[in-house]
Amino acid sequence: MAIADRKQRSFARKMFCLCPFWQTSATANNSSSSSSTQNLNHNGNRHSETVTAKRSKIVTSIARSLLPPRRRLRLDPANNLYFPYEPGTQARSAIRMKNTSKSHVAFKFQTTAPKSCFMRPPGGILAPGESIIATVFKFVERPENDEAQVDLKSKVKFKIMSLKVTAGVDFLPELFDEQRDQVAVERILQVVYLEVERPSPALEKLRRQLAEAEAAFEARKKPSPDTGPRVIGEGLVIDEWKERREKYLARQQVEAIVST
Repeated sequence: MAIADRKQRSFARKMFCLCPFWQTSATANNSSSSSSTQNLNHNGNRHSETVTAKRSKIVTSIARSLLPPRRRLRLDPANNLYFPYEPGTQARSAIRMKNTSKSHVAFKFQTTAPKSCFMRPPGGILAPGESIIATVFKFVERPENDEAQVDLKSKVKFKIMSLKVTAGVDFLPELFDEQRDQVAVERILQVVYLEVERPSPALEKLRRQLAEAEAAFEARKKPSPDTGPRVIGEGLVIDEWKERREKYLARQQVEAIVST
């Protein structure tokens, strides 16, 4: 009986060796199961990361909408454009704008009444810390009834927009269309009339700003200073030829010293 048992076990081992696909199939099944588990874990992690990224973007956008917009320009006056009330004339207003950011900023005006209003300048670029006083022109219409009460608040509004730009870029209105997502609305200003017969701090301030704006405009119209040769005395001219001559003689002296 012991001999028979040993023969049966030997026969079983030989059959197992002759049929290795049993072992291969089992190993393949185990590896396939492990690979599927890894793929599921990887896909699950990637899906979780995508969901987390989308949630963070939503939270960021909500936070930005709740926070007040960061201003690039400081305006004076900040909320209104004041005009002297003179019916039938073209009145003027002024507003000072200062770039309070650390980059160059382009600005642009828009109005709800483009046929009766225009700005000078209508747009431009301010360097960090630079300021400008813009002049706004508006035709003041006469009331339909002279006896009617004058409404000093007009329905006309102005919008000032800003856009960060790189130094050296020329101002073009198309910049605000090409980079629409980066444009910020600084303020929407309402037109308010000031009675000329009643002196007020706002009217005095407006007159000072208009005088300053006019002086700056006249200064910009003056031709740039002459950048040609400087004349000292009569007939004595300092030009580039003399500077080149002096550099050439100095170089000759150095070469002579080195050669000796």
